[in-house]
Amino acid sequence: MFFSTFSQEQTSSFLYTLFISAIAATILYVILFYLLRSIFRRWETDAALVILSVSQLPVLALCVLGCLKIAFFNLHGAGIFEWVERSLTALIVAAATFWVGQLFTQVIVYYLKAYARRTEAIWDDVLIPILQSIVPPLIYLCGTFFFLQILGIDLTGLWVAFGGITFVLGFALREILADFFSGLILLIDTPFQFGDMIALPNGSTAVIKKIGLRVTHLYLIDNHCEIYTPNSQLAAKDIVNLSRPTPHFAYSINLSVKADADPVNTTKILREIVLGHPDTLGNLDAKLENLDKFTGFGEAKPGKMSKLEAGRLRLLAEKEVNQQLAKIETAFDELIAKIKVLAKGGLDAAEISILQVAYQDILKNVGLRAVIDSKSKRGRSTLEELPAPDIDNTLIGSIRTWYKIWLQDPDLLPEDETILPEEWEPKIDLLKVKLNKLERKIAKPGGDETRLDDCGTNFLEWLHDNFKQSQTSWKEPQIRMTDIKTNSIEFAVRFYVDNIKLEHWWRGNRVSNQLRREIVRRLRQAYIY
Repeated sequence: MFFSTFSQEQTSSFLYTLFISAIAATILYVILFYLLRSIFRRWETDAALVILSVSQLPVLALCVLGCLKIAFFNLHGAGIFEWVERSLTALIVAAATFWVGQLFTQVIVYYLKAYARRTEAIWDDVLIPILQSIVPPLIYLCGTFFFLQILGIDLTGLWVAFGGITFVLGFALREILADFFSGLILLIDTPFQFGDMIALPNGSTAVIKKIGLRVTHLYLIDNHCEIYTPNSQLAAKDIVNLSRPTPHFAYSINLSVKADADPVNTTKILREIVLGHPDTLGNLDAKLENLDKFTGFGEAKPGKMSKLEAGRLRLLAEKEVNQQLAKIETAFDELIAKIKVLAKGGLDAAEISILQVAYQDILKNVGLRAVIDSKSKRGRSTLEELPAPDIDNTLIGSIRTWYKIWLQDPDLLPEDETILPEEWEPKIDLLKVKLNKLERKIAKPGGDETRLDDCGTNFLEWLHDNFKQSQTSWKEPQIRMTDIKTNSIEFAVRFYVDNIKLEHWWRGNRVSNQLRREIVRRLRQAYIY
């Protein structure tokens, strides 16, 4: 009776389409949930597997709904089935909207964050969370609009009402909108990124936790509390970023000594004190020489290495890193000079081969080797790390040894165990990317053969300025005599602490306090305090 209103041809076509649809849905189910999953699990990256997991149910739903729509299209003669067909179209839009939203939040945002961690840019670290907050609602809003429109619901009155409400809300919430656009300005200027330590105008220090649509989430270090500052107010303030360009931060100690004190001897004592602390910056040989003279560390904690021994091992490890860096910088200078000589008039195959051999030697010192990428159709090479133990005496191996020894510092907190790896591993990854690009450019310079030396110079500048400086003479402790009074001589001691992010951002305060105690002890021993 149900199909009596339709012709036999329509009924047969409807049932045949349903039968084919059931078979297609079953095959698709097997492909999505069994076949593709088993294939993607063998891949090195998990991108395909994540996309598959997100897409399984939406794609299956789209297939079923699409097949049903085709089936009911054969019965388009009756009004009720036209309504069913329209409903199926709306459900297809809903399923597609859900699929796109899930792909964005679980796949695109995830890999954008992973990409942001490998880049030096600050804007992407701040922009991605904003996109994560804004784009999904827009996707679902557009999907809802098309869903209602397909169902035949007249949205004209709704849009008029929405426009009026928008005008009223825009006037009433103008301060909130100002905060929102101020947040966008902060994103464009990118004066800081998450985790940076900043100085506020009132003198307090805070850590950037999150930049929201309206407010910025700050953690006050001194008060151990959180504040939420409207973006418009934060954008109007003078922001001092203490974490940029490096986590090294300068501290000063002012002191007075007796008027009859020898200024030269006093300067020598103060310099030895600052250099003797392992957590300050300075010439590593001088620091190792003065390390044993510093007695203000106290006894070793149970189960932990003493501060003196941990500091010595860390300084020796950093010295090895600096030596590796200096070796690589020298090798790059020689490579650049060789490029300038050979590139005159263009590079032939033999000259390119000479440059490649020299570059491979540099890569070995870094801890990398070039291998042919099996996935590349053009036979491109990619860089991979040398296996152990070959990597141990290289730049990458030395850096990892250095920060692992650093993690044995008895003053570090459990939360610090992730700070150093999160600081250096992205730098190592970025180092690989830059060296890989340079390796490909040397292998196939193309029209840039006369600019290869510029590429090498740019990399060398990045290595020195943004990766790690092998020489930091301007960060040596500075001892200045600031004033001479009747009863005293005034001195100012300026020094850099190695990483202010450690010890819950209190490392600099602890180092300053230990230096003050040691200064008092040593100057009293010299009878000049």
